[in-house]
Amino acid sequence: MNQSPLVDIQGLTVHRGDRHILQSLDWKIHRGEHWVILGPNGSGKTSLLSVLTGYLFPTTGIVSVLGETFGEYDWRDLRKQIGLVSSSLAQQISYDESALDAVCSGKDAIINSWRPTSPKDRAKARKLLKLVEGGNLEKSPWGILSQGERQRVLIARALMAQPEILILDEACAGLDPVAREHFLQFLSRFAAADNAPTLVFVTHHLEEITPLFSHVLMLKNGQMVYSGSIHQGLHSKNLSLTFGVPLNIKRSKNRFVLGFGYNE
Repeated sequence: MNQSPLVDIQGLTVHRGDRHILQSLDWKIHRGEHWVILGPNGSGKTSLLSVLTGYLFPTTGIVSVLGETFGEYDWRDLRKQIGLVSSSLAQQISYDESALDAVCSGKDAIINSWRPTSPKDRAKARKLLKLVEGGNLEKSPWGILSQGERQRVLIARALMAQPEILILDEACAGLDPVAREHFLQFLSRFAAADNAPTLVFVTHHLEEITPLFSHVLMLKNGQMVYSGSIHQGLHSKNLSLTFGVPLNIKRSKNRFVLGFGYNE
């Protein structure tokens, strides 16, 4: 079994003018791990994703993804092996595009494809819609899908290229509390399936972290507060450092509950 990291970042620094976006960041992801990236707005979460997907260039440091090193490989090809679900992507899909066509477009990492898709690709897309529990959405136009349905379609779309890593960037944004819980429960079922990709779940909401996640990267002002096991490092002290105010973590039925006022 290949034990090399899926992601190996060493000394990553990103500067833009006088602004320090990311500073001296080290991070490794191994197979079998599911990660949360946790931090307040402006902590560097989105910038880190942009580096991983090749849209933001490092100032210094080494970035290796799936065994390839940034600067030594065409990141446009590697990008197809990294699935991405984000609100910015959702906003670019045409309102009249069917869910099935949206999924098919993921094979070539394009949006609103005008080219006809092959019967083989459409059959694969149908299977993926069923996998994400959205088989009934096949003919539904994008414009009438609920936010939760869109997220499932985007996951199916990302899976068309058979990625080893699936990034979910603020995947619960816009969901009401009930829809959010339904989506998180679905995500747990999905992650438990055979051959599920490694998940990287980006959030600033503690209550969205379910037991499926094994590791957490905590960021503040572009710097790492903690990286490692959720069980060992997601506690009140680290969370207070991450968000810059006294916070208290409690556990209830294997979920985290946030309170104000830090207790040692």
